Amino acid sequence: MDKYIYDEKNGLWYELQGDYYLPCLKLPEEVEVHIGAWGQHHRRYLKEHRKIAYTRLLTSGKLNRYLADIDHQAEELFSQLVSQMAAAEGVTETLKASDQMEWVRRTNSIRNRAGEIVESELIYY
Repeated sequence: MDKYIYDEKNGLWYELQGDYYLPCLKLPEEVEVHIGAWGQHHRRYLKEHRKIAYTRLLTSGKLNRYLADIDHQAEELFSQLVSQMAAAEGVTETLKASDQMEWVRRTNSIRNRAGEIVESELIYY
């Protein structure tokens, strides 16, 4: 039996694996892009809860670009929310200079709330 055969009907090459011929398939090349924490959270969510969407993005070669885009959007939204909440709640450099522990407490609270909003709007939708 030949190691490789070509099927003219569908245009695919097949490789002998044991007693069976399996198609020689290769994923399209994907551009390597840095994916931050938000993108990694979204990838985990897709992999566990949206398996079809994850597989479609993976096999089309668009997963990394998609996750990098989600990560960028989430980072921008997070920064915007933190600055808006800090301004609305009076968390300023003056507060930081006068009462550091209060500034840290309020800033952490703002960052946690902003993180939850980003997760519900972009990451776990």
